Amino acid sequence: MDVGLDTESLTSRAAEIRDRLSVGVPAAPIMGLPLARIIPQDVHTVLDYVGAATTAVAAMLADGPAATITNATLAASDAGVTMLTDVRLAPARVIPIEVHEIIDYVWGATAIATPFIFGYARKSPLAATLQIVAGASLILGSLFTDYRGYRGVKWGRTPRRRPGSNGR
Repeated sequence: MDVGLDTESLTSRAAEIRDRLSVGVPAAPIMGLPLARIIPQDVHTVLDYVGAATTAVAAMLADGPAATITNATLAASDAGVTMLTDVRLAPARVIPIEVHEIIDYVWGATAIATPFIFGYARKSPLAATLQIVAGASLILGSLFTDYRGYRGVKWGRTPRRRPGSNGR
């Protein structure tokens, strides 16, 4: 049964949806990252909130204070940074999207490393696994996110006005 959809039309439809969701000021790549810009910023923001919720659940399921405190801290920091970032789905837009991108990579690496650093990977395996999955998925998602700020931030010096222009 032919439904009239070929690979080319599906690919163009997916690109159209991605472009519609990619609203705002594109962020400049930082050290060549992200690798590809296929995940719209709004989708990434939702994934940030999911990562925060995942580590919050891990904190509730944790066996021991180290796992509980670490996961609660990770949950609060991920949710807090996301709510303060210059993106459309944030209530306050204080943190530039380029800074958010760096924080994503650091947060993901921290989430992966801390079960081993604090020694609860074996004592609280469920919490550690949830935390590691949240960290790895954030890093992986960040590598492919089309980072866009809602307002955008101009790095460096502001452009000079041309002589004789009235500033408009």
